[in-house]
This record gives sequence, structure tokens and C-alpha cells, in this order.
Amino acid sequence: MNQHLELAQKQILSQHLIQSMEILQMSTQELESYLENLSMENPVIEIESTASGEAGERETMLARKLEWLESTDYQNKVYYREDNTDSESYWQDICDSGEVLSDYLIAQLPSLKLTAQERQIIEFLIYSLDENGYFRDEIRVAADTFSVPEEYVERILKIIQDLDPAGVGARSLQECLLLQLQRDPGHSVITEKIIRDHLDEVGRNHLSGIAKKLKITTEEVQEACRDIRSLNPKPGNAFSDRSRMQYISPDAVVVRVADGFEILINEYQYPKFHISSYYQEMEKTVKDAETKKYLREKIQQAQTVAGSIKQRSSTLSQVLHVIVERQKEFFLKGVGNRRPLKLADIAQETGLHESTVSRTLRSKYLQCTWGVYPLNYFLTSVASTDRSSGEEQTPEYIKKQIREIIEGENRKKPLSDEAIGKELENKQIRISRRTVNKYRQEMGIPDKSGRKNW
Repeated sequence: MNQHLELAQKQILSQHLIQSMEILQMSTQELESYLENLSMENPVIEIESTASGEAGERETMLARKLEWLESTDYQNKVYYREDNTDSESYWQDICDSGEVLSDYLIAQLPSLKLTAQERQIIEFLIYSLDENGYFRDEIRVAADTFSVPEEYVERILKIIQDLDPAGVGARSLQECLLLQLQRDPGHSVITEKIIRDHLDEVGRNHLSGIAKKLKITTEEVQEACRDIRSLNPKPGNAFSDRSRMQYISPDAVVVRVADGFEILINEYQYPKFHISSYYQEMEKTVKDAETKKYLREKIQQAQTVAGSIKQRSSTLSQVLHVIVERQKEFFLKGVGNRRPLKLADIAQETGLHESTVSRTLRSKYLQCTWGVYPLNYFLTSVASTDRSSGEEQTPEYIKKQIREIIEGENRKKPLSDEAIGKELENKQIRISRRTVNKYRQEMGIPDKSGRKNW
């Protein structure tokens, strides 16, 4: 008898742990959806109205945020307005206010004489464009889909390339720039030649080499480069991207206060609920064993969920306090100031298991003065260690130092990667020349010759 009871207790504990882990790793939006679905499946759960009980809490939180949000970026202002309006309708208004590239292109089609099949293919190609307005798919995919020759699809793609904005439907940067340039009847032949044959050299700033190959002056090459820079390499960028129009509800807000930072857990996004007193009383008085068992299970499920949500908030708060403390420089100064931080560091400081910390970070976002960031953003690796202080340095920090060194160099005698490495050593940063080269390329900074002013 005792053995049976002990086994039953372990089974219940296991169910509680599974439920708790599932809720812990849910984002605020996932938790909101989960509770709404649960309330439809479990009759003892009654969702509370947010109109009365939470009004005071919401107003208090908004008052705290108001002064801070008024001075922050547009993304934060959107979040503040969402607090004061119906979130779904407000975000829909934002989506509707931005025109989508595919809609803009299709709106131009009625002026063209197209057959039904051409119309189908052209819409297929339009919806295949990426967010920059480029066509990155294979022509044969559309050809196979509609059982037509590839040359037929090529001709229809040309129709798209004749639409506005100029450069749309291009398959490469080179083609995008040429499509725009060719709309200018007075365009420079030199500029066209450079785009066709020497675009990579322009990117490396090898202007004198281009001049020698084309047998023209460096000044003519510079003029052509000015023409190229006036073109738009991403013609679709000015349009909204429907696939990305999803509002991110931050799971927490970090607010700067006089003596540090305050962490506000977003607990008002998902609905509050309570267990129906009617069904609780019924569970005590009902005679039917099956009904009593059913009600007991549903009440127990509701209690478990309530406890798991409370534990989720507590665990999230613990983890966030460590993140904010360890990444204080970032919250004070912004991007470029993160410090090394690993899952094991958070686990050690909170006393939680690494798997629990990982679940806490999953799919969750934090809002601060600098914008909205996934919590995993604050996990950073170690790239180097300050030899004098023993302080660990992140790739982000080292890249910032490299950029500062390059910005301060003599452009007539720019530094090699090896020389940059020696400059970093003066800052107590020791990395190889190859790593300097890697970080410089990741930041899109040209090599020594590409940065030289001839």
C-alpha cells in the first residue's frame, strides 16, 4: 500500500515538472494562446476580464514607462501605443500603412496586355522576389511549374524588370544596377562598362587599377563611381515585407532608474484566470464517481498551470537580473558593449540548471532603451583576454576597437591587418592576423589597398 502511494506521488510530480517546463519555455504570445485554448478545453478555468482588476496595474506600469519611452526610438513608441490601444487592430493599421512590393508590382499589370497564362506566371515570379526585390530562384522552377520553356519565363521576367521601382526583378547586384542605369538615355558608357566588368574592383576601391585597364583617368573612374553610388542596390527595401509583419511582444522591459535598472516582467499580455467556485463546490458534492474524477483532474490541471506561470515569472526574473547585471555596459551605452556571458555563468549565479536557463531564454524578447532584443543575444563568447586585468573580451568589443583603429588611420598609408593586430596589442587585445582579417571582412571594411586614398 505504501509503495503504491509513493509511486503515485512520483507520477504526479513528473506531470507537474513536464507542465512547468513547457510553460517556462513559452514566449508571452505563446502563453497567451495556450491559456485561451486551455480555457476552452477546461470548464473550471474562467478567464478574468482585464477591464477592472488589471487596470490599476497597467496604469502603474505605463506611468513608469512613459517618461522613458517618450525619448526612445520608433520601435519603442510603437510598443507604448500598443499598451494604450487594441494591439491587434493597431498593428493591423501599421501593416496597412506600408505598401507591400508584390502589391505595388501587381497594381501595374492592368496596363499591360497579358494572356491568362502570362498573368499567372508573372504573379508567380513577383511572389518569388525577396525582400530586396531580387529574383533569386531558378528560372527552370517556374518553367517546370507551368510546363513552358525557360526562354518563355525569361521573357516574362523581363516584363517585371521593366516595372517600377527600377532594378526590381534583377538576379544579381550587377543586373540591378544595369537595369537602373539603362533607363537613363544619357548614361555614361564608362559607368556601364565598370558595372559590367569591374564591380568587384569598385568594392575594393581599386580605382587606379580600373583606370589603367580602361585607359582612362582616375577622375573619370571616380565620376563613374559617383554615378554607381547614386543607384539603389536594394530596390525592394522601401516596401514593407508581409512575411515579417509580426508584432513582437517583449517578455520583459528593462527601465533605467536613478540607482540602476528596473526589470518589468510582461504579465499583462496574457490573460489572468481563476478556478470556478461553482465547479469547485460541485467536485465536493457530486455523487457520480466519474464526474468527481473528471472535475478533480481539471481543477488540478488549472492549479498546476497557475503555479507554473508563477514559477515562470520568478525564474525569468532571476535570469534577467543576472543578464542586466553582467551586461550593464550594454544597457548603459548600447550596441558594442556586451561582455562575455555563457549559459553556465547564468546557471551558476542563479543556482538553476543550464537546461532550465536555456528554456527560460527560448523565444523570449527584452525591450530596453536601445530596442527589442532576443534574450539569447546577451549570450556572448570570449575572443580574447586582457593580459593585464584578465578581463575577457567579446568579438563585438574587438570589432569596435578595430573599427576605431581604422577610422583613425592615415588613409594615404592605411594599416595592414598585421599592423592593426599590433595596434590591438597596445589595447591589451591579442588576436592573430587571420582573426583581424576575418573580423574586418565581417564588418564590410575593405583591405589595406581598398581603403587607400590615391
